[in-house]
Amino acid sequence: MLPAIGSRVSLRYRSGPAEHTDVIGVLEATVPALRIRTKSDGLVHVDPADVVGVREIPYRPVRTSEIRALEHAAALAWPGVERQWLGGWLVRAGHGSTSRANSAVPLDVSADLRTLPGIVEWYRARGLPAWLALPERLLPVRAAGVKPTRVLVTDLDDPVGDGAVTLSGVPDADWRAVYDRDVPLDVLCAVVDGDVVFASLPGIAVGRGAVTTAPDGTRWLGLAAVRVAPQFRRQGHGRRICAALRAWGAGHGAQRAYVQVLSDNPAGAALYTSTGFRLHHTHRYVEAGQLLPPTI
Repeated sequence: MLPAIGSRVSLRYRSGPAEHTDVIGVLEATVPALRIRTKSDGLVHVDPADVVGVREIPYRPVRTSEIRALEHAAALAWPGVERQWLGGWLVRAGHGSTSRANSAVPLDVSADLRTLPGIVEWYRARGLPAWLALPERLLPVRAAGVKPTRVLVTDLDDPVGDGAVTLSGVPDADWRAVYDRDVPLDVLCAVVDGDVVFASLPGIAVGRGAVTTAPDGTRWLGLAAVRVAPQFRRQGHGRRICAALRAWGAGHGAQRAYVQVLSDNPAGAALYTSTGFRLHHTHRYVEAGQLLPPTI
């Protein structure tokens, strides 16, 4: 699956019978050929049949400390309804609803795999599987995991809202009908040391925003649960929801915004990339039990 238009990519392609060429630049088109704009060579056109490998890369270098700080703010923005610190890990539970609210994330530099038995037991006591949310570079775990996710970010520079979008502190019945997921109300509304809002174009589109503060002091707006009713898709309503949330977030002191997009959601990636979001890092989920030594 190719990255969304507007992404910065590293691509390798066949340039001869036994030759390969690497190119880094911004992906501008994918049909009829891949068109990549580079700093040095201008436009490079590549036949899709010649592509050997392609991956999205950040627009600028990202330090591990920046990943840790953003993930901390994101965990506070979707914390489940029960949480505890275990050996540098923040473990969260939310009735088993959503992966984010029911996973342990290694937020402190002291987090390591020696805590896994305690994490497994914590979740077992609640009748839940022990999932680990593993942002890249925070912990050396080789397991491939599931739900590979791209974390995209953008700056909030004087965003312009949409007056037709309604904002509320609690999702009403119409919001939940458009969202169309059975997520408990207390999970949706949970936030730690921050603010949460629910945006709606009634009957058309919805979204959730939460502003929390990272340990480095950055105020982050997290966009989530952006959904458009099927009959209203591809009409710009998702962009309107995002614009309203960005304006709300800026009004609540957020300096930057992030969104977590599953890698197999090209429509979502295209929406956010088209509004200025760019790759910051990736993460995935790994079942903790598979990392424990086998029992005899």
